[in-house]
Amino acid sequence: MTFESLGLDEALVRALQSAGYENPTDVQARAIPAALAGRDLRVCSNTGSGKTAAFVLPALMKVLAARQDPNNKPKKGEVRGPRILVLVPTRELSMQVAKAASNYGRNVPFMSVTSVVGGVPYPAQLKALRSPLDILIATPGRLIDHIGSGKAVLENVEMLVLDEADRMLDMGFIEDIEHIAQQLPANRQTLMASATFAGEVGRLAQRLQKDDVERIEIAGHTEKHENITQQLMWADDLDHKHALLDHLLTDRDVDQAVVFTSTQIDADRLADRLAQMGHSVAALHGGMPQGRRNRVLQNLRSRQLRILVATDVAARGIDVPTITHVVNYGLPLKAEDYVHRIGRTGRAGRSGRAVTLAERRDVAMIRRIQHYTTQAIPVATVAGLEPSRPAPEMFGGARPARGGAPRGKGGFGGGGYQGNRDFRSGPPRGGSPFERERSFGGDRPQGDRPWGDRPSFNRNERPQFQDRGNFGGDRGGFGGDRPRFEDRGGDRPGFGGGDRPAFSGERPAFGGERPRFGGDRNERGPFEKRADGPHGHAPRGPGGFHSAGKPSSAKPRFASSGPSFGKRPRKDV
Repeated sequence: MTFESLGLDEALVRALQSAGYENPTDVQARAIPAALAGRDLRVCSNTGSGKTAAFVLPALMKVLAARQDPNNKPKKGEVRGPRILVLVPTRELSMQVAKAASNYGRNVPFMSVTSVVGGVPYPAQLKALRSPLDILIATPGRLIDHIGSGKAVLENVEMLVLDEADRMLDMGFIEDIEHIAQQLPANRQTLMASATFAGEVGRLAQRLQKDDVERIEIAGHTEKHENITQQLMWADDLDHKHALLDHLLTDRDVDQAVVFTSTQIDADRLADRLAQMGHSVAALHGGMPQGRRNRVLQNLRSRQLRILVATDVAARGIDVPTITHVVNYGLPLKAEDYVHRIGRTGRAGRSGRAVTLAERRDVAMIRRIQHYTTQAIPVATVAGLEPSRPAPEMFGGARPARGGAPRGKGGFGGGGYQGNRDFRSGPPRGGSPFERERSFGGDRPQGDRPWGDRPSFNRNERPQFQDRGNFGGDRGGFGGDRPRFEDRGGDRPGFGGGDRPAFSGERPAFGGERPRFGGDRNERGPFEKRADGPHGHAPRGPGGFHSAGKPSSAKPRFASSGPSFGKRPRKDV
């Protein structure tokens, strides 16, 4: 299949051929004919599949049709606004779309493409909005500002494109998108590209699009990316991670590389460190002025930079074919961002390599990434830089049949209820690599005895409590032949038996009349004379718990025989 067979104009085909594109990708072959027929589209495909051209080329066809219509010529001084409106989540992605539109539409006479994004002075954007305009590419926030000031005219928009719609909703732009859509003609054509159309993204699509929608899904985030070699390298600590990164970047196979970090501070620090080592490197993140970000991307495209250290702000906006390596120095906050990160390499069918550097604390995120992509990331090591500990078991694993490590000695960190776990990599035998780590239905041994080898418990054989007429009654034991307290030796008084010694503490009686603070306490009779009280408790007499009978063999808590309630006994130092 060729681009001519899709129904594209000869001027666009010549521009594509000059850019090196002869045949359309799968998503282009399905999306372009449907878009040219005027249908709304929902496109779900992986990064690097060519979906940008899938909506830019139909948009350029609308611009060409307007050029050929003599009734569409604007009057002098008339501001009609754009015919195509493209909404994107980031400035970098807006630059990528604008570059694609300019390259593919180079043979369209008098075509005008403008980007309206944050970080750029307003006067330059206002001047562009007042000029004849064909394609407007904007971030929702900045376009809302121009709509509020009355400078953006959107009444002639024929096509609305939402690129990376899921990302825009994640960034909180849903209300801005709906407000922008209300300014557009109702008969417009709406094209949406997203990693998923589930949840809020799908509900937004239902509100913005017509009922007759063409749904196109090409693999998506579960595609195996066969042209990208993915590897996972475990690091013991930060120094070990730096050593692995240095080894990767000094490889002769690296043409250009993107190193992703989790924060802006990490990006700046790592770029400074690599620059001190002699690398041609620059940082790119959202905290930089827009002019500086543009210069960094331009230097990357012109091959003046070999290494780019970036945050996720650049994960969806870099389209440089010469990027051969992607290194995840810091893991992304969301699993889907991993797919967009590694998609910076292996663009348009080229081969690439994506290496993730992870520490033990990153195990949970690695599992979420593998669950999202439904693929296991192969573990790799570098000779001489192997981790000191075995790789964590990412998908669980069976315990040893018998003789497992005692509690508190197994697992990473020296403890845990799982005993001595096996950290061998790879999926468990006989099951999917994404089964839960623990299975309740499996034939798994537990500790020193096999599963199910527990003593049966019969309610009818449950030992009954003996009649406890007092605290020292003969209690039926749960422990069977377990020795009683008095048989354990030592000078502790016997817990059972009716001759329990007197309690010599200072605690007042639980029931009855409490003595006043500072007053003297009355004495009570010996314990054995109090054992026949109601309900098996000591009779509630006027006295407290103290006994005036025989002295106890147990060591009293305090030496005083009967201090007043309000006085605190003294201890000898």
